[in-house]
Amino acid sequence: MQEYDVVIIGGGPAGLAAAVSVKEEGIDNILILERENQLGGILNQCIHNGFGLHIFKEELTGPEYAQRFIDKVKSMDIPYKLNTMVLDLSKDKVITAVNEEDGILEIKAKSIILSMGCRERPRGAINIPGSRCAGIYTAGSAQKFVNVEGYMPGKEVVILGSGDIGLIMARRMTLEGAKVKAVVELLPYSSGLKRNIVQCLDDFNIPLKLSHTVVNIKGKERVEGVTIAKVDKNRKPVKGTEEYIPCDTLLLSVGLLPENELSRKAEVKLSNITGGPVVDESLETNIDGMFACGNVLHVHDLVDNVTMESVNAGKSAAKYVKGKRFDGNKIEVLAVDGVRYTVPQYINPENVEKFIDIRFRVGNVFKDSFISVYFDDVREMHIKKRILTPGEMQDVKLTRKLLDKYPNCKTITVKVEGK
Repeated sequence: MQEYDVVIIGGGPAGLAAAVSVKEEGIDNILILERENQLGGILNQCIHNGFGLHIFKEELTGPEYAQRFIDKVKSMDIPYKLNTMVLDLSKDKVITAVNEEDGILEIKAKSIILSMGCRERPRGAINIPGSRCAGIYTAGSAQKFVNVEGYMPGKEVVILGSGDIGLIMARRMTLEGAKVKAVVELLPYSSGLKRNIVQCLDDFNIPLKLSHTVVNIKGKERVEGVTIAKVDKNRKPVKGTEEYIPCDTLLLSVGLLPENELSRKAEVKLSNITGGPVVDESLETNIDGMFACGNVLHVHDLVDNVTMESVNAGKSAAKYVKGKRFDGNKIEVLAVDGVRYTVPQYINPENVEKFIDIRFRVGNVFKDSFISVYFDDVREMHIKKRILTPGEMQDVKLTRKLLDKYPNCKTITVKVEGK
């Protein structure tokens, strides 16, 4: 059995940033495991720009952003194994993996960083009626076909769901010569970033139909068209509002799910809201020495935030290996009144050096509201927000000084308030 101080599962943007961070903290005995044939993860197929504005202060494409970290990993001589599938993970931090060169691998780690990313919700998870014909793809699959493989999935396209990948693919398909007839969204608001709605739909005159859904797919061998309809406040189709749209392709952008099958095997406690692990201020799960970062923890909208989070996970794993982390009373972080969840869910102030970022999403659209933070019953923060939407992640910074002000605090509550 091979032994390492820190093993990072996943060689995407989260895993790469975490590995670099661990190395910078002076831990050399580390290993990255990646199931694909190259490092970089999902960024390798995201050839649009808009990455790196916060971290590098310049606009990069996905592959360019990933390459910055791949170059760092190689220059720091951080070992990694490609084409390596992790089959099992125990709560004792024993990893079972397989690849062509080594066969079955057993690896024991002092600390593990989970950075497996997320996957798309498929058609089977949303139960659209209609035939099971060709021409139905998740938006990410279509993105890989177009950007990596060089194939066009179709010429006349309808997109269900207004997540960021769906919006970006509306523009991408248009630029490649396809006609995107509509982006159809079940909710009364888009689940993507505002800038993507403007740059990917408005700039190309692609209609966004809010409070609509696909109620039928027509076609035997190949998609011939879809029927869409308005939905009521209970998200049920309204009779008489049906509209038939001829098309040969339906792209699904109906949500992302953190990839946590391995986490479940290790008995990591998962959040019912995010689908990712429940973590503390150090991004440590309920399993001692096991940390999580990036989209496996909760789905991010900016890769820069993934990087910052992963750097912190790397630092925490290094501290754990060195025995420099504190155990003690943890303050529970509560999400209520319009806030869907927070990450982290617990804070031990002893492990906070200068400040900690609490990241969260709201559950609806709020205009001219406030984000409030309460320490037990005392309101300490009251931040005016012109607009809050579920598609844009929010964050508040809690300083160590503020945490020290309430030494006996039991709960920190984050909520949306009208005034």
